[in-house]
Amino acid sequence: MAKERIDKLIASQGMRSRSDAAKIIKSGKVCINGAVIKSTSFKADPDTDSIVIDGERFAYKKFIYIMMNKPQGVVSASRDPKEKTVVDLVPEEMKRPELFPAGRLDKDTTGFVLITDDGAFAHYILSPKHHIDKTYLATTDTIIDESYLEQMRNGMASGDEVFLPAQIELYENTDSPVYKITLHEGKYHQIKRMIAATNATLLALKRISMGALSLDGSLLPGECKELSDKEVAQLKS
Repeated sequence: MAKERIDKLIASQGMRSRSDAAKIIKSGKVCINGAVIKSTSFKADPDTDSIVIDGERFAYKKFIYIMMNKPQGVVSASRDPKEKTVVDLVPEEMKRPELFPAGRLDKDTTGFVLITDDGAFAHYILSPKHHIDKTYLATTDTIIDESYLEQMRNGMASGDEVFLPAQIELYENTDSPVYKITLHEGKYHQIKRMIAATNATLLALKRISMGALSLDGSLLPGECKELSDKEVAQLKS
């Protein structure tokens, strides 16, 4: 990458503000290629220059990709004047200035939300041209009649709109049955609208995968983790 001001580079990683970065630099705690620098306007390239801050190597990441297990009652937004957002739940060590959720889950829907600061990547995985499959667990109050399941599998109509065929199977046969549903498109409230057209009522909805990447089962509601390069690649699959 091109050389950037060192204060901007340090602040871009989210751990420190621009003013905090300036204080660290002016205090002589930043070394570039073995030399102490005290000018905030000094420029460096993290791909080619050795940057050490307070004795630790500066590990620069251009973008960050975060998997969150979204809890109920939290909105999928970067900020909201009244509601708690998914970005509010991101721990400080992962926070970046431009984080946003790539795609939305309703306030009462839980599960896998991708949070990133990479706009181009988000556009790629959300665009209809490259739309990635998303899989959900839908809990209902009763077994859905087979005739409705076949409509979902063949392409169900909702008013003037027709949904693409979806994969649906009974996942848990209990008093409140759970269905595993994979969508090949992302229309507004699609699963809620599909189930509203059946004999059943939707009780709960959880997203469990995006592309070939499944929600980490060890994440409790509200917890998140940074994705590896391999996991990011799986999102495109």
